[in-house]
Amino acid sequence: MKPSDQFHVGIVVDDMAAAAAELSEVFGHQWCEEIEVPATVRLPGGDTVLDLKSVYSMSTPRVELVQSIPGTLWQPADSGVHHLGYWSDDVAADSVELARRGHTVEAVGTRPDGTPYWAFHRGATGPRIELVTRTLQPALERFWATGRRNG
Repeated sequence: MKPSDQFHVGIVVDDMAAAAAELSEVFGHQWCEEIEVPATVRLPGGDTVLDLKSVYSMSTPRVELVQSIPGTLWQPADSGVHHLGYWSDDVAADSVELARRGHTVEAVGTRPDGTPYWAFHRGATGPRIELVTRTLQPALERFWATGRRNG
């Protein structure tokens, strides 16, 4: 993992439309279509399926707004910044390394075969770290360029 792998800042909000409108008005951000998917998530208490909803800015630096989910780690942060997103060539190995360095695993998104493709870690200081498999990078870059999932 290195600084150049960092590709977005995540902000968890209670009202994505209002937050996006404010960031557009103040900073000129343009937004992609919202993404809403049921995701299998491995939490400390076991696996569950959560309806994750987010929207990415088309503009850089990339901002991700995430809809809050009561009773989960997806709650608005006092500082506003919820997480820093990093590309990972090996989410499982990078998660082990972050855990070894004291960053507790909070959630892991898994594919049907159990392979992790993203993970959230919490350290003693600073925002959470989200690791995202680099295999998603080409598709996400196409998405960010058009703002549309099928564009």
